[in-house]
Amino acid sequence: MEDMLVEKTAIISGGASGIGKAAALKLADAGFRVCLLDVNEAKLQEVKKEMEEKNYKVMIIPCDISQYNQVETAVQKMMEQWGGVDVVFANAGIVGQVSSIESMSVDNWNQVLSINLNGTFFLVKAAIPHLKRQGGSIIITSSISGNRVFSQAGFTAYSSSKAAQAAFAKMAALELAKYHIRVNVICPGGIETNFKESIKRSPDLDEIKIPVEFPEGSKPLDNRSGKPEEVGDLVKFLALDESRHITGTEIFIDGAESLLIG
Repeated sequence: MEDMLVEKTAIISGGASGIGKAAALKLADAGFRVCLLDVNEAKLQEVKKEMEEKNYKVMIIPCDISQYNQVETAVQKMMEQWGGVDVVFANAGIVGQVSSIESMSVDNWNQVLSINLNGTFFLVKAAIPHLKRQGGSIIITSSISGNRVFSQAGFTAYSSSKAAQAAFAKMAALELAKYHIRVNVICPGGIETNFKESIKRSPDLDEIKIPVEFPEGSKPLDNRSGKPEEVGDLVKFLALDESRHITGTEIFIDGAESLLIG
């Protein structure tokens, strides 16, 4: 294993697939014990089996990140088993239905904000008393959406939640610095996951879409989307001491995509 650590512990929301799973594997390979939270218990079991076959230390807890009582209970279960936490990766998120503001349902708006923003707050809040014992790193998955990119028709709820996550991280970075807790935000662009498959589109999207064409492609660096493992490498860097003087920072990992399409 790389960069051997002394029994450090990470907790990851949205850990059953995509970026969360990739980060879990990277951290486990660096010697971390990893606690995975996700609403999808079947996928959690699959990841657990895969990690245990590699002799990684892993525990899984089915959890709806939008429910504070479930998040608080999950953190407590982890503490009871492992006794500490060093890294919090607030990664769970959804896009919800992509639609115009006029046609967007209130339920959709509330669901996106509840999972993306409230879920981030809930996990960070529940972990802070334990992080304060020795310091640590909080990492939040935001997005290029709402931070550099505003041209995605129908992404208002998602982009609003992602912009709010970045603001939350900066406030938290200042508040928690005296406890040696760092707080940073990663902003991925297009990543090769099944994320897009969950997006629902409303019939009125064409009415609000502003046509923009990039004849040579919209991915300037290597002409491709990013890989979950590449985001996992960034999470690992922010989790380790190599990033010990970085806090309150947004890091874009998008191959310059957002500079082109913003």
